[in-house]
Amino acid sequence: MKRAPLREVRSRVFDSRRWDGYRPRSDDIIIATYSKCGTTWMQRIVSMLVFRSAEPQSLWEVSPWPDMRLFGPIEETLERAEAQTHRRFFKSHLPYDALPVYEGVKFIHVARDGRDAAMSFHNHLLNFAPETFEGLDAISLADPKFGDPFPRAAADPAEFFHEWVTDEVSNGQGDAGASYFHVENSYWEARHETNMLLVHYADLKRDREAEMRRVAEFLAIDIDEAAWPELVEAAGFDAMKRQGNDLIPMAAAIWGADGADRFFHKGMSGRWQTAFSAADLDRYRHKVGERFPAELSQWLENGSRETQRA
Repeated sequence: MKRAPLREVRSRVFDSRRWDGYRPRSDDIIIATYSKCGTTWMQRIVSMLVFRSAEPQSLWEVSPWPDMRLFGPIEETLERAEAQTHRRFFKSHLPYDALPVYEGVKFIHVARDGRDAAMSFHNHLLNFAPETFEGLDAISLADPKFGDPFPRAAADPAEFFHEWVTDEVSNGQGDAGASYFHVENSYWEARHETNMLLVHYADLKRDREAEMRRVAEFLAIDIDEAAWPELVEAAGFDAMKRQGNDLIPMAAAIWGADGADRFFHKGMSGRWQTAFSAADLDRYRHKVGERFPAELSQWLENGSRETQRA
């Protein structure tokens, strides 16, 4: 082990202690993000690179998610990971300092403008099926750290964003260590480590092929040149939405019968401009300036791999 976790993060949804039984392989990949920043997009890209195929794979099956508390006993998740024979790629919504770091294990962090992430997160939380809320309630009620039902998101996106930007505990669903502001700082600080690749949602939208090739190079995966057009096409939002039931078959259980459509909602940026109040957008800009170094603030808003080299 290069280093043990530096902190424990336990929200109503994620628990870093669930990684305690993780047994690394030297070529493992961990895709780690704040919620709604392009995690599933990157899982799809890495899946196609690992399997060298655009054939849709169930990301729930091929990409384990240890920190997620809603998926039952951690032993089941780790057993499934141990049984995998392909190059493994895990999902996490934990900050870098709450995860163990092992020699050879690579991290891919995908970031997004916080206002876009909050807008997408609102839709994500608002549309949970009743059974999902029951499961989240049970976890929250049983945890002495909380002891109350899982909080419901305000129907009004402006009201939701006000809480999101003013309360990092709420933003992290019960633990400020899982908030957007802590998560982004933790990966930015590690951006020059050889095991770390930072990717921005906006760059994926601007030039998907270039970013996919950068991911392949980082993972030392060679792809036949003739295969690239099909892989790039399959990683587009419309293609992923069409294949949503194959990529995330559990979506119906979490968001209802049309769960995949709800999950792959719009994939757009900038919708916050007409949804959030001017006062809260000012609060966000002030908080970003206060909590992030200038280079990170610029990168989160605009993307571009050049910025992160600073």
